[in-house]
Amino acid sequence: MSASAAAEAFKVAFGHEPTVVSSAPGRVNLIGEHTDYNGGQVLPIAIGQRTWVAMARAPEGESSAVSQGQPTGRFSVAAERAAGGWWDYVHGTLRELRALGVPIDDVRLAVSSDLPIGAGLSSSAALEVATALAAVVTARDRVLDRWDDLALAAHRAEAQFVGVACGVMDQTVCTYAAAGHALRIWCDTGRREHVRFDRAVLVFDTATPRDLRSSRFNERRAECTVAFEALRRVDPSLSALADASASLLAEVTLPEEITRRARHVITESQRVSAFAIALESGGSLGPLLLSSHESLRTDFECSTPELDWVVEEAMRWPGIEGARLTGAGWGGCALVVGNEDDLRDLAEPLVDRFAARWKRSPRAWLTFAEDGADIDYAQERGSRAQVGL
Repeated sequence: MSASAAAEAFKVAFGHEPTVVSSAPGRVNLIGEHTDYNGGQVLPIAIGQRTWVAMARAPEGESSAVSQGQPTGRFSVAAERAAGGWWDYVHGTLRELRALGVPIDDVRLAVSSDLPIGAGLSSSAALEVATALAAVVTARDRVLDRWDDLALAAHRAEAQFVGVACGVMDQTVCTYAAAGHALRIWCDTGRREHVRFDRAVLVFDTATPRDLRSSRFNERRAECTVAFEALRRVDPSLSALADASASLLAEVTLPEEITRRARHVITESQRVSAFAIALESGGSLGPLLLSSHESLRTDFECSTPELDWVVEEAMRWPGIEGARLTGAGWGGCALVVGNEDDLRDLAEPLVDRFAARWKRSPRAWLTFAEDGADIDYAQERGSRAQVGL
């Protein structure tokens, strides 16, 4: 897939050239799962797989979105409700940009992507960020002062319009990622720091799709809110669940499952700090990855038998440091970290063994830390820097 594929799809669908083609990557979160919406830290990288959006203005009331293999979405940017289709992510993003003053009305757009949908690699955030960037160029007005506004508009589209109560991690890394680096994000303040990460990661897609709108994601977020409110009654100065300590959690009487949800968030945010230190010092990453997976499996209960199997099988292979599920869980992907040659050697046999065991066709590929959102083509502006954000 490429920018030219999106541009060609646009021309076939609408009979004219797009004004702009933009793109945004998927992401793999190295560590820090379910901490972003709890005010904690995360450490994702952007991956090589991307989503491209080709866009141009449309006649009033004729917004159309096309994507290969998906139904055509038709909507009005002024409409206030989601339709339940994939284009809700586009619709919601455009609405949020209008609320920020971007003079964008109805548009035509075509989407091309090599990101698997529902695999936990942030395909929705990539679509939102690429849409937002294309819309700013299409509007022909430098109306946003910061890239932060673009990322936050994309986040609000998913959290408020689509209805997935996610944190800010996905849209932030899709926007700000840099090749050769992980992006450490303090989700309570929005502080960001690039951390050198030039290693390979094996991504293993279990081919177990999930839709966060129908998964237990929102249920887990509500459970975390219950825990935070209980802890705040003991310590009113507490600003986020991830900032709580194990000793504070021990002072509060909560249902057992709520305690486990909070324990995961608290310990996972601490693991992010330890992971960043290990990257800088050359320390071991494996125990932190395995500890994260075990916490997600037992305390947050968002793993699956397939993901557990991948982690266990990968750890039997020589040269492998650690593995864990990545993304929200309930299906999707695992990541494996280790010696690059050993990761390459592992990919094919792990796919074959998984297919034999689970009767599904998984995928596995090596990825490195890649760049964030960019403008691939524009009639009037040719690069991300020229947008003026």
